[in-house]
Amino acid sequence: MTSGGAVLGVDGCLERIMDIPGARSATLVDGASGLAIAAAGLHNVVDQHEGAAATTDIVRAVLDCPALTTGHDGEDLTEIIVCGTHGYHLLNLVNGDFDGRLFVHVLFDDDTGNLAMARFRLHGILAEFAGGDHG
Repeated sequence: MTSGGAVLGVDGCLERIMDIPGARSATLVDGASGLAIAAAGLHNVVDQHEGAAATTDIVRAVLDCPALTTGHDGEDLTEIIVCGTHGYHLLNLVNGDFDGRLFVHVLFDDDTGNLAMARFRLHGILAEFAGGDHG
């Protein structure tokens, strides 16, 4: 929790995410509408709203794919990792049902980022943002 026990707000959440080494951009997305709620960092290749719509399609496709579930009852998918030649994308779902569910899309540079550390830090920030446990 932040000082005084307050839940971390949207701006503070994105600011802390952008402080993770290698973070290039971060977008908070409404999973129901596919719209970007807030964004930080560089969105050079794709506009934040285009990116939000495209990543929403990816999240929905993965959530609807029985082959990508673990088979354990009550277990929710919390994270999708997409690796490229020069970086990686973390798509982290914030607690709740997907209909109206928020997720964060963060792009990391492979040269300055560390996947394990990025995941660890992002989980902590999102748990604070959600005011509870994330993953």
